[in-house]
Amino acid sequence: MDAPGPERRLAAVVAADMVGYSRLMEIDETGTLARLKTHRIELIDPAVAKNRGRIIKTTGDGMLLEFQSVADAVLCAAEIQRRMARRNADVSPARWIQFRIGVNLGDVIVDDNDIFGDGVNVAARLEMLADPGGICVSAAVRDQLGDRLEDIAFEDLGDQSVKNISRPIRVFRVRFEQNASVRPEDAKNAVAAVSKKPSIAVLPLVNMSGDPEQEFFADGLTEDIITELSRFHDLLVISRNSTFVYKGKAVKVQEVAREFGVEYILEGSVRKAGDRIRVTVQLIDAETDRHIWAERYDRQLEDIFAIQDEMTRAIVATLPGRVEAATHDRAKRKPTDNMAAYECVLTAKVLHHRSMREANAEAQRLLDRAIALDPNYAHAHAWKACVLGQTWVYGWYVDRDATFQQVAKELEIALALDDNDSDVHRILAALNLNHKDHDKASYHQERALALNPNYDLLSWCSRGSF
Repeated sequence: MDAPGPERRLAAVVAADMVGYSRLMEIDETGTLARLKTHRIELIDPAVAKNRGRIIKTTGDGMLLEFQSVADAVLCAAEIQRRMARRNADVSPARWIQFRIGVNLGDVIVDDNDIFGDGVNVAARLEMLADPGGICVSAAVRDQLGDRLEDIAFEDLGDQSVKNISRPIRVFRVRFEQNASVRPEDAKNAVAAVSKKPSIAVLPLVNMSGDPEQEFFADGLTEDIITELSRFHDLLVISRNSTFVYKGKAVKVQEVAREFGVEYILEGSVRKAGDRIRVTVQLIDAETDRHIWAERYDRQLEDIFAIQDEMTRAIVATLPGRVEAATHDRAKRKPTDNMAAYECVLTAKVLHHRSMREANAEAQRLLDRAIALDPNYAHAHAWKACVLGQTWVYGWYVDRDATFQQVAKELEIALALDDNDSDVHRILAALNLNHKDHDKASYHQERALALNPNYDLLSWCSRGSF
């Protein structure tokens, strides 16, 4: 009796490859790898799970996915490209991470958890034909889908000769009709076209105290203001990772606005002395370079959260009737009453963003102090988990498993203390993805998005964390 041949099945295969990987690695190897991991955890893995696919394997700059449904495969590819375009919208073009994606329906050979054969080879060749940020599919995919997918159309590129496949391949380019194109050069315009939201970039507050140690406070306060603004559903906020490239630089507002594609710029300064704080801010209409709102807050440090609330409400109230202030509600969240603990957390965040081992160790020390000062400070526990997650990613640990368990413990405490902290849910999503618990990861991801609608554009823990 003849031995059975290899297992075969019909599958929708997605091949994805990162554009310009070698160039980005040469410029910033550690940062590129960390950003890739962040995109995997926050975007790609959830999209694959949501569309009932599985990741067959990954390489440094690419991945191979399998789906039982052609529709699921294309919807997943489209979601990845659309969301990556939004993520790139507030990043300098030199730092864009983009993918080419190919989708094929074909016969594959199954060997353990891997797949091989013509169906895989064609998907890989289709990926090579796609534009950066684009998707190419085979005729088999196009024929199966017809016009069933809303917002997606196909452009016939004709028969194409590709490497190592003797026959010509009929290729179709995916078009995103209602949301325009996801070509990288159109990313900013696509965001504006889809959202129709007023948009704002917050420049780093200038430290006016004359004390270099207060730089941490100024930077941390800037980050908090960005977070508070980002909670408004009807406002598009540029991330701190993008705006902080202008720290310490003389800038022209109109040039900054043009780079980020925003309508408004917020700039200002902070002076802290003892238990007093003075914050001066001004909101600028970037198109006309006109100051449309300005305010100075001269208060006790313990009033810092009230200052943030007043400032954000004044900003959104000044914008032309398109932002609902009612969507912003701090009352459900639980900040600390201990200002020393708050300052420790501000400084720890800034240190964490440096993605350096020594800075990470100091951030851990500060967060431990914040928790000692206020054991019920949920945000401090969340950021302790985030900073420990950074050590887990970079390998800055003595015991890998123990570090992971400590992250989980800090998050359990944070969640019990404050279920309305978006950072808690964002890090819990990452934790559950590492445990392959996609249902819990999806829940926490959606909860984080509900609490911070700009979450997709504002990655709170920097690129070196979970």
